[in-house]
Amino acid sequence: MNPPPRLLRPVPDTEHVNDGEDVESGRSTASAPDASARPRLAFRTIHGYRRAFRIAGSGPVVLLIHGIGDNSATWDSVHAQLAEHFTVVAPDLLGHGQSDKPRADYSVSAYANGMRDLLAVLDIEKVTVVGHSLGGGVAMQFTYQFPHLVERLILVSPGGVTKDVNIVLRCASLPFIGDALGLLRLPMAMPLVRLGGAVARATLGRAGMARDIPDVLRVLADLPEPRASAAFTRTLRAVVDWRGQVVTMLDRCYLTESVPVQLVWGSDDLVIPVSHGHLAHSAMPGSSLEIFEKSGHFPFHDDPERFIRIVRQFIDSTEPAEYDEAELRRMLRIGVTERAISGAASTRMAVLDAMGTDERSAT
Repeated sequence: MNPPPRLLRPVPDTEHVNDGEDVESGRSTASAPDASARPRLAFRTIHGYRRAFRIAGSGPVVLLIHGIGDNSATWDSVHAQLAEHFTVVAPDLLGHGQSDKPRADYSVSAYANGMRDLLAVLDIEKVTVVGHSLGGGVAMQFTYQFPHLVERLILVSPGGVTKDVNIVLRCASLPFIGDALGLLRLPMAMPLVRLGGAVARATLGRAGMARDIPDVLRVLADLPEPRASAAFTRTLRAVVDWRGQVVTMLDRCYLTESVPVQLVWGSDDLVIPVSHGHLAHSAMPGSSLEIFEKSGHFPFHDDPERFIRIVRQFIDSTEPAEYDEAELRRMLRIGVTERAISGAASTRMAVLDAMGTDERSAT
């Protein structure tokens, strides 16, 4: 019997209202949200594939993009409170969460296209885009590909600044190790992983990598499903190889000159080091950098109240970018110059070194 054909058109929402508790990790949200601000889980079918997203609130639109292996529930600690002031849309990237997981293009440029398509289906014309980790790379790529849609850019521990990335992700990109993710499907695999995580956290406390162990376990919990592990591997190999990150944003950071940019980093981030934050801040004219002390790769989990405050203040204190085609042409003709890079001499030199011939960008 042939399967039913995919719908090649948007379909109505099916909805589930979050109750204010992060059901996946047990984290409490920043404060009890107003009922109207509670995120609801909804779906649209675009290009024949189901896209899941959480949406709440009203007013100017904030788009929250999660990282690799994660899903839109990662924003639960801040989503509802932000939705008291904005319309907040948090999608599950294709291959993640409750979105479909086809054999597809999982590059950052493809993800940027997916964000554009979802916003079009939702009749959203302008956004402040917030991206975490891989989602930060997607947010930067989205800003590059669709500048007319972007009012502001907030990058939270984003990938794609330089090659440096945690050795675990480098190893996971290798064929024989990436394929070993299938071992997580063995009956006792995940209980043993959780036990190891609990022992590590009890031993190390909240220092260093131990701070992010609950989030790592939450991501790993989805990977035993074959389509999820395949999508994770394809996504990872699109941005990381054994040498590190293969996509960099540094050579195009100067194009954000006309866009308000806020950078957020954890001082103890062992996935993407905080030094990347200083490089990105130096390479992005007029950007602001907030460093969360004693925070890891998920600063919005470690201190959601502060994160919400930063987002609100940033949006309230900046004017939305206005796309100017003539200005874009001017900047492209001039290109990046040393004068566009700010900061201490050592930081400027580090930025220029990282933009050497060994780096390349998504196109």
